[in-house]
Amino acid sequence: MKIGSLKLKNNVIAAPLAGYSDLPWRIIVAKLGAGLVFSEMVASEAVRRAQKKTLKLVVNDPRATPFGVQLFGSKPESFAAAIPILQKLPFDLIDINMGCPVRKVVKRGEGSALMKTPTVAEAIIKAVRAVYSGPLTVKFRSGWDDNSKNAVEIAKIAEGAGADAVIVHPRTREQVFKGHSDWKMTAAVKDAVKIPVIGNGDIVSRETAEQMFKETGCDGIMIGRAAIANPWIFREIQGGPAPTLEEKFALIKRHIELSIRFKEEERHTIAMMRKFLSKYLKGMRGYKELLSELNAATTITKALNSLELFEHAHKNWN
Repeated sequence: MKIGSLKLKNNVIAAPLAGYSDLPWRIIVAKLGAGLVFSEMVASEAVRRAQKKTLKLVVNDPRATPFGVQLFGSKPESFAAAIPILQKLPFDLIDINMGCPVRKVVKRGEGSALMKTPTVAEAIIKAVRAVYSGPLTVKFRSGWDDNSKNAVEIAKIAEGAGADAVIVHPRTREQVFKGHSDWKMTAAVKDAVKIPVIGNGDIVSRETAEQMFKETGCDGIMIGRAAIANPWIFREIQGGPAPTLEEKFALIKRHIELSIRFKEEERHTIAMMRKFLSKYLKGMRGYKELLSELNAATTITKALNSLELFEHAHKNWN
């Protein structure tokens, strides 16, 4: 699959996920078969001001490529000013976020609120394209609510303003992540534009991935929340096996190693362990007790000791 001049390894893409798609996670899912990985969404205004905390979110590694940076905001001039700052760092693609449903984001006219102001949405895309000639995508929802589903309109605007592909999560902002995504909307977008369309929403297995392709005709798929608990989904969709117990524990250790290497403070690695292990190990015997121990852990050593005991117990049980 190609997005503009960028040829992807495959058409199974890892979504930008606030609080999750940091560098260690990107390295992991790229290794497991994601054809494109993304940063967490970053504020265009913060990038424009070269805020160190924000720029750290887009520092990448050659093992996590191709790599896209997702920008959000509401001011075309902030997007345009952010691009030269980003271009000092390595990346392969820019995505414009018009889908985030979080209240504090939409209150500022950002994220999915841009679907209510198509003229602003168009101005943002044009502002980016005026200063950036590389691969450009726009991610959006089906609309603000059931009475204003305008994904097709936004897709046409994106195409006309110079986007190389669009990414559709066919839930409304009102739905947030509740209910089901409307794949018919993705199919309608595919019928309306000539640029590649990437389908997102409710892809949780190889079977649902195949169903998405069949029902929508989309060119690629993007996987978000399902990949947090099961990063092997990228491998599975492409015909690979489900993970063994040994692989699960090996990946957890690898994730911790990468976090120790790239996180500046020990507490950040411990927080990562709590967050991801609650997803990786959910449903396994004794995992609630392990999470309690991790919540009480004040050092990485204590957290690793708890994990080692948990792993040893599971190997004995199996």
